[in-house]
Amino acid sequence: MSKTSDKFSRILTLRVASLTSLAAAAVLAGCVATVRVPGPPPPPPAYVPPPAPAVSVQAEAPGVDVEVQAQATEPPPPLPDYQQPPCPEEGFLWTPGYWAFSTAGYYWIPGTWVAPPQVGVLWTPGYWGFVGGVYRFNAGYWGPHVGFYGGVNYGFGYGGVGFGGGHWEGGGYRYNTAVTNVNTTVIHNTYVNNTVVNNVTVNKVSYNGGSGGVAAQPTPQERAAASETHIPPTPVQKAHVQEAIRNPQLAAKANGGHPPIAATARPASFTGPGVVGAKGAPPLKPVVPPAAHTPLASPPAAHTETAPPKAPAPAAHPATPPPAAKAPATPAFKAPPPRPTAPQRPAAPPKPAAKPAPKPAPKASKPPEKGEKP
Repeated sequence: MSKTSDKFSRILTLRVASLTSLAAAAVLAGCVATVRVPGPPPPPPAYVPPPAPAVSVQAEAPGVDVEVQAQATEPPPPLPDYQQPPCPEEGFLWTPGYWAFSTAGYYWIPGTWVAPPQVGVLWTPGYWGFVGGVYRFNAGYWGPHVGFYGGVNYGFGYGGVGFGGGHWEGGGYRYNTAVTNVNTTVIHNTYVNNTVVNNVTVNKVSYNGGSGGVAAQPTPQERAAASETHIPPTPVQKAHVQEAIRNPQLAAKANGGHPPIAATARPASFTGPGVVGAKGAPPLKPVVPPAAHTPLASPPAAHTETAPPKAPAPAAHPATPPPAAKAPATPAFKAPPPRPTAPQRPAAPPKPAAKPAPKPAPKASKPPEKGEKP
């Protein structure tokens, strides 16, 4: 029995070993298969750069790009106190003046009357706001309603919220003469609304937020106006800004915050009637072009001055009788007798000058005394 059981155990062990080797081979084959099936890892996804930023308003309005890009660490000066010039033409709308910024500092953009780009739009003024530790300028725009302009009181209908200087009615614009300067004998489409208060103070805050700035937030109506379609400043307004930048008298450093050209009747017209200066402004200096012509006129004056000295020179040549005297001097060496006679004759004229003095003496007394004796 022992031999039989021993044989049976051996057979059983061999079968178990064979089954184990087969199972191990199957497992190894499965492992190899699983490793080979996926293949090489997929390549990493390609890098997609973020989209380019949208074009800013600066490209649409190059004339005011200085304003859009402007930022400063100091607040703008207070708004100057000035009178509004009369409206030059019916349909023109008022655009208040403001402080702009450049590398030379703040400079004043005069307020002016402007023709709107189309019927039914109103002007929302630009304003300075304190954001992120600096003062940034938000450019103005045209739209169906007046939006948020920082709560700054620009006057003449722009009291800080909305606009009370006029409105569109029946395809025409009506002016509120309570706050705008309109000649009613020429422009008849007017009305009077005294509920609109035009506060005029000497020191007006010209920015929103920050230390000493206006603490104002957009109203629901102003937020709605911000989502409307806007029209950038017109080419005439851009030319007005560029003309102001070229004028050194409008720099705050030059006028002390009181520009001599505070407002104009028409855009880019800085001379002639309709130009209004701020109260306390320095006198308006002559325009630069005439000053540039004056140096051009001075060189010809210098040339005329050089010509006169040449004129006396020829006059000196006729006075060359001294050389003529030298010519007789040469013959004088040949004939010495004429030489003494020539000098004696010039010496003779002084002697007759002495003779008239003794002549009045004999006339005085001696002849009459002799006549008395006989």
